[in-house]
Amino acid sequence: MPTDEILLEAEEKMLKSEEVVVHEFQGIRTGKASPALIENILVETYGSQMRIRELAGITTPQPRTLLVQPWDLGTLSQIDKAIQKANLGLNPMVDKKFLRIVLPELSEERRREFTKVVRKMAEDGRVAVRHVRRDALDALKKETKEGVITEDEQTLSEKQIQKLTDRYVAKIDELMKKKETEIMTV
Repeated sequence: MPTDEILLEAEEKMLKSEEVVVHEFQGIRTGKASPALIENILVETYGSQMRIRELAGITTPQPRTLLVQPWDLGTLSQIDKAIQKANLGLNPMVDKKFLRIVLPELSEERRREFTKVVRKMAEDGRVAVRHVRRDALDALKKETKEGVITEDEQTLSEKQIQKLTDRYVAKIDELMKKKETEIMTV
């Protein structure tokens, strides 16, 4: 595998790691309602586990309100139970054909807990990026050992991989700072 392919594959994997962090951050509650907060909660229905987004439409009619409208009204109570069981501190109110969830104000203590969770998610993302770097460096060493590329090409490619790693770690750090600011803003 030529160095260009190794670099390209490494960058794609690092980008995916960043996207995972972004998606995980969406599930962390701030003062604003977001469908991402509950869309992945698993609901026991139809004899299997299904995500809320597969069972209902989720909208935000107001900044701190989520509206969950099941496509099958028979799943309303199961969705209600799943949201309560998810331990997010949310209390859904059943309103005939839908669930209304008003997000309570976050206490200072709860905000600090969320920032710790965000830091953990960001660290997991940075670790994933470093794993990609390690795999790419191993692939380069293998190519050099097999005589496919020269040691000079390996050294140059290693520097490029380190630049990529630094760039994606910095992006994840920036995302983390933004999310922490968003959480701590009252």
